[in-house]
Amino acid sequence: MPVSTPHIGFAYVDGDLRAEGLALSRIAATVGTPFYCYSRQALTSGYAGLATALSHLPAMICFAVKANSNLAVISTFAQLGAGADVVSEGELRRALAAGVPPERIVFSGVGKTRDELRFAIEADVGQINVESEPELDALNEIASAMGRTARISFRVNPDVDAHTHDKISTGRRQDKFGIALAKIPDIYARAAAMPGVTPAGVAVHIGSQLLDLTPYRAAFERVATLVTALRAAGHTVERVDLGGGIGIRYRDEDAIDFQDYADLVTEIFNDLDCQLIFEPGRSLVGNAGILVSTVLYVKEGEDRPIVVVDAAMNDLKRPAMYGAYHEIAPARQAPAEAAERAVDVVGPICETGDTFAIRRKMPPVTAGDLLVFGSAGAYGAVMASQYNSRLLAPEVMVDGDKYAVVRARPSYDDMLAMEHVPAWLTRGGAEDSATEEAAKGAETATRGVA
Repeated sequence: MPVSTPHIGFAYVDGDLRAEGLALSRIAATVGTPFYCYSRQALTSGYAGLATALSHLPAMICFAVKANSNLAVISTFAQLGAGADVVSEGELRRALAAGVPPERIVFSGVGKTRDELRFAIEADVGQINVESEPELDALNEIASAMGRTARISFRVNPDVDAHTHDKISTGRRQDKFGIALAKIPDIYARAAAMPGVTPAGVAVHIGSQLLDLTPYRAAFERVATLVTALRAAGHTVERVDLGGGIGIRYRDEDAIDFQDYADLVTEIFNDLDCQLIFEPGRSLVGNAGILVSTVLYVKEGEDRPIVVVDAAMNDLKRPAMYGAYHEIAPARQAPAEAAERAVDVVGPICETGDTFAIRRKMPPVTAGDLLVFGSAGAYGAVMASQYNSRLLAPEVMVDGDKYAVVRARPSYDDMLAMEHVPAWLTRGGAEDSATEEAAKGAETATRGVA
């Protein structure tokens, strides 16, 4: 792509934008649009880059499934040796189905239900990150009743501002995640005396899309000091879960280099003799995926043209939710002499918020052209909905010169089959229901007279 973002696996060849060895137009002709497309080469390359940077450390990489929960994506990382960071029973089931060993699964999340905790214990996951005292008590009760012992770490809230988007900052003192650092020693001691849990370490995650190592340093130094204090108090601390959050380049950002991140971790934790757990998500999948859409109409607005595409905010939520920027480029390379003009790029949903770009400079496009949204591999398909009763976009994975649909587009019959109209709302059902209610009323009245 002739874009400012580094999309390994996507490039123009003879004027056609390709995913590895395949022209996107070829996939679109078969699959239809909109659709998500992932490059296996890009997924593998991203994982290898992080794994190499961390190779000198006792590291376990657990892919953050919330970034992209497609089974093929999870399986790609599992085959490379990754574990999984999950935040729901559904994500846990996906990780297991994709071949992630239970012992390499970390179950995070501030609101785990009792049923979810029970399932995690039954699955014998490697670690449950506890985020509150009530959760600790519930987990101990459940595990004890099952005659099991759950391996846990405590998620620390270090009161560090990650200086990222407010909605994805998770390490400030009043954010809903984790336990205040000052409370951890007492809670750790409580847990050590409980029969249903075994405290093994601490965890921290301060937010997503971080572009600066400074917040990491502040949080990591506080966690390292905490580990030393816990050990001094006689507690066993075998693991430190450092979360994820490394940002990517969507436009012109300077993303954190994996090696610089690894050097910081080494400086702070190398002498603590702990297993280190990392939970990357966006940094592994963000630029490994794109969204392909078709131009429906080019509408002349009062101030500038409006390009209406068949993708919408239900397919790619980030622009509407976060005001996020995604590169937009034609699947057929524009001639070098083509003059760009400012346009708005919008979807068909009945909300003004269904807008992908305002005053975006683009070469001329016309109805039927394919447009590609970059950096859509993270928090794209995974956040999609059926708003306006639109069908979910399919997901495709490319590997060299072949591709597979790794999540099919449902049919309208599939969508409608999830719902039903109760009998008492049908014409005959309503009459039968009214007759039944009248009969009950008459019986009650008769009993009352008697």
